[in-house]
Amino acid sequence: MTDTIPATPEEFSVREAFHLVRDLMTPNPWIYWTDFLFHISLGWTAFFVALTSPFFSFWQLVAFVVAVLALYRSAIFVHELAHLKKGTFKVFRITWNILCGIPLMIPSFTYDGVHNDHHKPDVYGTDSDGEYVSFATKKPVEMVGYVLLSVLLPGLLVIRFLILTPLSYLFPSLRKFVWEHASSLTIDPSYKRADDAIRNDHNWQQQESATFFFAALVISCVLLGVLSSNVLILWYLTAFTIFLLNSLRTLAAHAYRNPGQERMSFSEQYLDSINIPGNKFITGLWAPVGLRYHATHHLFMSMPYHNLSKAQDRLVNGLTDNTLYLKTIRHSLIDALKRIWHESSTYQSK
Repeated sequence: MTDTIPATPEEFSVREAFHLVRDLMTPNPWIYWTDFLFHISLGWTAFFVALTSPFFSFWQLVAFVVAVLALYRSAIFVHELAHLKKGTFKVFRITWNILCGIPLMIPSFTYDGVHNDHHKPDVYGTDSDGEYVSFATKKPVEMVGYVLLSVLLPGLLVIRFLILTPLSYLFPSLRKFVWEHASSLTIDPSYKRADDAIRNDHNWQQQESATFFFAALVISCVLLGVLSSNVLILWYLTAFTIFLLNSLRTLAAHAYRNPGQERMSFSEQYLDSINIPGNKFITGLWAPVGLRYHATHHLFMSMPYHNLSKAQDRLVNGLTDNTLYLKTIRHSLIDALKRIWHESSTYQSK
């Protein structure tokens, strides 16, 4: 999928911006492999240390934090998989699913195709966008509800893959429901997945089956006494914390101002997205794999995550007029969350 350069330079100097970063569009496989394999290994090692450490000991807490952050970063690579050129990184995609997607019950097909719709100019911010809810025009409590949903998500994933998967193959009507309403990583609960919402993962049924067998194997081992029930408890806590972090990051990724009935212009879509450069170490913990440059990503969605920081520097310092570009920047996660909370509160008081 290529980046669209609109022919309306009066709205935003996209052509100038593209010329500044056009050499940054090629992903480096070595960076992808090294980054992912290091963090997934660190994550599962820390998970094992937390599992075998004395309950609530210092080392268990440290290991838990490390496991969450490392597995969270590993999981976010699903976003890169959704954007990598169709047909590329095939072995990486399989490896990611085996080591991360399936154990965390978020196989890549749940994001493939669905996320790409989020980047379509005629879909972004509308009612058809599963990754957009107009939080800034709704009551603030809806943002709280969205974040608190993280508590339920790990359990819902277990139900989806362990119970609904086999049942859906027995009942065709349930199969259709599961595909449309329970097979997408989105933030809009009313999102209905289209039949053809697949871009790379045409082996989605194999991914689905593998996730079912993994869940069945682990739970069977716990019931038979081969594994301790603490495995399930720790997995649930780890998954919940990952979803909690990601929900806060997601709230800070856009301004969410569009009520959804009308299509937004390119400038409106861009200004509705947010960059939080922050500190590359601290900010990168809660917005990993380039997601702290979310507005820049929406500007050039084909750019690999490892080049977004360099692109940010070039655009800030190299654009003839960077006024519009700078409007997307927030100082921190707290700053971004405060702004959307204030907008929501102000909108409701009108």
